[in-house]
Amino acid sequence: MNLEVIVPVIALIGVFMLILPGFIQTNYNLKILVKNLLIWIILILIILIFIYFIL
Repeated sequence: MNLEVIVPVIALIGVFMLILPGFIQTNYNLKILVKNLLIWIILILIILIFIYFIL
């Protein structure tokens, strides 16, 4: 992987770390938390796949 792939991945992880405290606070129910985390993971994977294969 080159720098053009690594930098967006680091940015996505940074954004996730910034919103994580508020995300956990608003998702106090474990079922809702797991559902929302899965949505986030799917979105990040779609973006990473797009970056890796298309760009």
